[in-house]
Amino acid sequence: MTVYVGVEDLCRLVASVGVEPFIAGIADRIESDFRRWREFDKAPRYASHSPDGVIELMPAADRRRFSFKYVNGHPKNTRLGLQTVAAFGVLADVDTGYPVLLSEMTVLTALRTAATSALAARYLARPDSRTMALIGLGAQSEFQALGFRALLGIERLQVWDIDPAAIAKFRANMAGLGFHVTAARSAPDAVLGADVITTVTADKAQATILSDNMVGAGIHINAVGGDCPGKTELAPAILSRGTVFVEYPEQTRIEGEIQQMPADFPVTELWRVFAGEAPGRSSADEITIFDSVGFGIEDFSALSYVHALIEGRDDLPRLDLIVAPGDPRNLFGLVREPQPEQRAA
Repeated sequence: MTVYVGVEDLCRLVASVGVEPFIAGIADRIESDFRRWREFDKAPRYASHSPDGVIELMPAADRRRFSFKYVNGHPKNTRLGLQTVAAFGVLADVDTGYPVLLSEMTVLTALRTAATSALAARYLARPDSRTMALIGLGAQSEFQALGFRALLGIERLQVWDIDPAAIAKFRANMAGLGFHVTAARSAPDAVLGADVITTVTADKAQATILSDNMVGAGIHINAVGGDCPGKTELAPAILSRGTVFVEYPEQTRIEGEIQQMPADFPVTELWRVFAGEAPGRSSADEITIFDSVGFGIEDFSALSYVHALIEGRDDLPRLDLIVAPGDPRNLFGLVREPQPEQRAA
């Protein structure tokens, strides 16, 4: 039987651990898995694009487990009262091919995205960073703020969104959580004095959320919103001035900020930084950019973290997702109609 972690189950699990410790736990697992990068089967995600969005499958596997995530990205969904991003994921046993976990991943993706962002910043931002500009206050924003506090010690948030209701929502959710939140008048206003800039907008467009003159020396940019072809947030000149770090170049060159740059534009793979094979930030004045698009190993890590937390529990639903006939060869016996004499009996 396959363990099922639904939305309510996942939310209760997060509440029992605490949001920030949960994000930190996923980050630890991602860091550990990235350090053994070479042990994984890896591939760019499969993406089916439409005018209004994208539906993707994101796989990853090591010698013991296989995972995949089904996820969409439809910016118009907010206007319909639906999530821009919705997802579920599966963790399976490699030896048998049987799924051991089926989990919601809409909330879990927000948590693992925050974990990946903050983990990258721990290596790439200046260690004394305490102020973050957060541009785009949709479903990801609160998770990003909490992740950066948990892993980097961010205390001050300078926030901006084109929608005043999004600003009000964010401030209400952050109330009482110990942050100093300032609502900026514009994106340029938000980045003034910031150590870290997080861009996490949703529109499927080649936009310029950050122009070149908005980014000064020593800044770390956490570019989260540019995550599919034709969807970017940074002016190309910023990429030319900074050092760019990516998860999986084959995917990021198609979907990330660097889709705007030449095919041979230099990047550093994040796993190599975690493994000590490449430097992260090299000076206080360097501009570092994490061109984040999300990668399947991060979902593998998040599902593995959840599976470890629930191991041994018997209070979660089990799904008869895989058949279990008495004779494995007699699959037809499960659907064979009873004969007349059997009905009479």
